[in-house]
Amino acid sequence: MYSDKVMDHFANPRNVGVLADADGMGQVGNPVCGDMMTFYIKVKDDRLADVKFQTFGCGAAIAVSSMVSEMAKGKTLDEGLAITNDLVAEELGGLPKNKMHCSNLGADALHEAIKNYRDKLAGRAPKEGGAVDLHEHEGCACPYCETALEEEDKTFCRACRIEFEECPACGGITKKGDAACIHCGRPLGDKG
Repeated sequence: MYSDKVMDHFANPRNVGVLADADGMGQVGNPVCGDMMTFYIKVKDDRLADVKFQTFGCGAAIAVSSMVSEMAKGKTLDEGLAITNDLVAEELGGLPKNKMHCSNLGADALHEAIKNYRDKLAGRAPKEGGAVDLHEHEGCACPYCETALEEEDKTFCRACRIEFEECPACGGITKKGDAACIHCGRPLGDKG
């Protein structure tokens, strides 16, 4: 189940968008889960004057991106680099264990944007399109037994033999046929 704070940042994300004249851009993704986060930063006097993001992913990924943007805005670059996945999850009131990788992606996307900015300042050629980091070692896990789900089949857990469906409200996977999502608690409704 997600905290009220996670649900608020998912339903009302802060700082969504693109900074066309961004000083730095960082992108990270997890191809297994499909989460992809891009952060854009504007820097003034060594501070993150503006932070925007675009996220493709589950409700937790959106909430994490929103929270990271709020935590980073107004901070120095070094303070932005000190934002960790544990701090993000703590600030959100916790995340389910199988969604903790989302908090890592959010902090990493911000770190990549700061690195991209510093590389530009130092005259180092940034990666084409900004910094991109694919978290291929991370994976999605069964929300019931925490067994890693295979990339090609995220609709069934072989360990506990549960078939999943995606919650239309938060994007999390939950047991097929359940009345409500185990992550956000919203009714799943009749698909018939």
